[in-house]
Amino acid sequence: MQHAPAHRPAAAFFDLDKTIIATSSTSAFSRPFFAGGLISRRAMLRSAYAHFLFMVGGADADQTERMRAVLSTLAAGWDVEQVSQIVEETLHDLIDPYVYAEAVDLIAQHHAAGREVVIVSASGQEVVEPIAAALGADHVIATRMHVEDGRYTGEIDFYAYGDNKASAIVQLATVHNYDLEACYAYSDSITDAPMLSTVGHGFVVNPDRTLRRLAQDEGWGTLTFSRPVALRAFGPRSRSAVAVTATLATAAAVTWWALRRRRR
Repeated sequence: MQHAPAHRPAAAFFDLDKTIIATSSTSAFSRPFFAGGLISRRAMLRSAYAHFLFMVGGADADQTERMRAVLSTLAAGWDVEQVSQIVEETLHDLIDPYVYAEAVDLIAQHHAAGREVVIVSASGQEVVEPIAAALGADHVIATRMHVEDGRYTGEIDFYAYGDNKASAIVQLATVHNYDLEACYAYSDSITDAPMLSTVGHGFVVNPDRTLRRLAQDEGWGTLTFSRPVALRAFGPRSRSAVAVTATLATAAAVTWWALRRRRR
């Protein structure tokens, strides 16, 4: 008697920044990080402008690579416990991360359909894992920063960006036997084209003109997310994770300003 082939599971892969998360904490944490000696007055004064650039603009591959390099240099030697303490003292007054309600609904729909949910982000795993847990995600693919003796060394063990995201998705699919043709992926960024191409069902979120055109060429769906809701409504968050979020966000803000000035 011949048995029917076993049904392989599927998953839904979500980018995090500007796909699930609706905004950034960069501006809010500039003052406490300045007070703690982690950033300069110049960086603090320009953080609001850098935050604006982050929210409305996109970075190409070269700019993002320079951002990664500057971020690594800036964070080298930072004491993780100091960052955690600063954020713990100012958290409730200055930050309340938000997620798109549409993303939360989609995550619930995929779970209801029997698919696992994976958050895929260039942010550090210390940032992504607690947010993913609050959202009920099953797995995380994220950047792994190297820490020794409680301090960032400035080295990155794995950078979850571009082609690296796609490769990590394929590896995870091998481990969990996902049928990639039956999988879904969501992102707002054209740099995630490799990730979207890896699965059978790609979707772009709030795309700019370039990404919308690419989606049309590739046959990807287009979604609009516009209803942010408080992440805290979905469960408790790790304070240490929020600390790392703020650290990396502030570093990114400084880098965005530097890149903008260099282009001028």
